[in-house]
Amino acid sequence: MIVDDEAPARSRMRDLLADCAPEIPLVVTGEAASGRAALEMLAETPADVVVLDIRMPGMDGIEVAQHLQNLELCPAVIFATAYDAYAIRAFELHAIDYLLKPIRVARLKEALARARSSQPPQPDALRAVQRAPRSFLSAQERGKVHLIPVGEVVYLKAELKYVTVKTPVREYLIEESLTRLEQEYADRFVRVHRNCLVARAAVRGFERGAGEGGETQWMVLLMGVDEKLPVSRRQQHIVREFGKD
Repeated sequence: MIVDDEAPARSRMRDLLADCAPEIPLVVTGEAASGRAALEMLAETPADVVVLDIRMPGMDGIEVAQHLQNLELCPAVIFATAYDAYAIRAFELHAIDYLLKPIRVARLKEALARARSSQPPQPDALRAVQRAPRSFLSAQERGKVHLIPVGEVVYLKAELKYVTVKTPVREYLIEESLTRLEQEYADRFVRVHRNCLVARAAVRGFERGAGEGGETQWMVLLMGVDEKLPVSRRQQHIVREFGKD
């Protein structure tokens, strides 16, 4: 599959792939102009390899590759990028394959030959080259990837090996580390308990209430949900911090 937000670039890539086909048998399963469209198409029509542009509006290629991990059949990824010294150093350091635009047929053949036996990029490697927090979290539902806008998330709560993502509309389960999410979104979420992060923008106040064991403790009140979440003793300093704000 070809993923690029510019139609001329997709057309150019299709021509290059046609030039490769006599030596490396392949079929182009489709084209997508955005990361969201690519994820929807790949859920319906899996591909072995995705040639993925990095700089795209809404969701860049690095984030798309991270969400691809939730597909039942995760494809190998070949990134395409204009010259970017940071990206190239990072990709080479973490053994992530890339093509430098303008792309040459010989270089594309090399990448496709490697992709035949390569695994999808590892999550840790993708996190290492990520330059900005993701715009979406993703959950796997019935074989498809459901994108959750981070701006709509009210809280994140760790439960066993999953994290519950709560929005005003519904909740989702994702397989991610709460600690990693806290690091990635340090400016957006604040920890209120060892197992819970809440969106700073969703906090509407605090009140005293009965916690576990019947002890009185602070509870955080959130916009968009009726649920009140306990603030642990260790995190009670946030009550004062929000009071100052």
